[in-house]
Amino acid sequence: MIAGAVAGPSTVRVRVPATSANLGPGFDSLGMALRLHDDVEVRVVPDGGAPGRASVATCGESAADFPRDESNLIAHTTIATMRRCGVEPPYLDLTCATALPHGRGLGSSAAAIVAGVLAGRTLAARHRDPDAELALAADLEGHPDNVAACVYGGVTISWNEAEGQGHERARAVRIPVHPDIVVTLAVPGHRVPTSAARAMLPASVTHDDAVFTGARAALLVQAMSGRPDLLLPATADRIHQDMRGGTMPQTLHLVHALRRQGIAAVVSGAGPSVLALATTDLQDVVAAEAGSDWRVAVVDIDGGGAQVLEPHG
Repeated sequence: MIAGAVAGPSTVRVRVPATSANLGPGFDSLGMALRLHDDVEVRVVPDGGAPGRASVATCGESAADFPRDESNLIAHTTIATMRRCGVEPPYLDLTCATALPHGRGLGSSAAAIVAGVLAGRTLAARHRDPDAELALAADLEGHPDNVAACVYGGVTISWNEAEGQGHERARAVRIPVHPDIVVTLAVPGHRVPTSAARAMLPASVTHDDAVFTGARAALLVQAMSGRPDLLLPATADRIHQDMRGGTMPQTLHLVHALRRQGIAAVVSGAGPSVLALATTDLQDVVAAEAGSDWRVAVVDIDGGGAQVLEPHG
């Protein structure tokens, strides 16, 4: 590799959607992209500073959380991706306009990683290849559910497939989504770190709970694609949501209160946000149950996934 040698454009702009993983029973396998986006522009500055370093400017949601140098997750991933493509990156200048809140179960880290993968591959003159982008992003994220939905858009099923010598590669497929399904999103003012939520999970589950949840995950595919009348039973779960109640009691209270009303409510990812899936706009109902500390809105499913908007230079 030659330091500073960039074969692709000098500037790239990418857009990445928020995502919600699990959707109830689909733990670490089902994901949904939402029409809430971060926009990132990455500019090569050949004489701007040391190769492999970066400066980052941010505005928008959670902007204060972003490191301003190459330790920023988007910058770090862009640099790592370029190196995996055989290009030693020069100094990079990033501008990020963010709409995804951090620590709310909406895939902010997955979006950052996918943004860096797309930017790095584009700057290294690699053409779009969602399968390759997913494999690298999942490798960096550690699990494929959020990054799969972020890359492909829509609703995805993801899994890891053995490739020999102990290595696994992330794979994913999109499933059709019934056009009548409406997503209502409730986002609280507080955060829950994903690590804290995962630490609440048991090391094993009972046979009955595994069978119950596996059946609901299979049913959820049918409910999302053609039978939205089955969304309530299809989103039931016994292996992860209630176990996390100690880290997010308000979230579990909201989920159970909505489900008692016949609404298919689930924890979004590791929480603490909540999704309600229905065939009607539930904004007023969810807002009344959630209270003033929550932001509630109807959000469209993002069918396009991550995009490279403006490679040029």
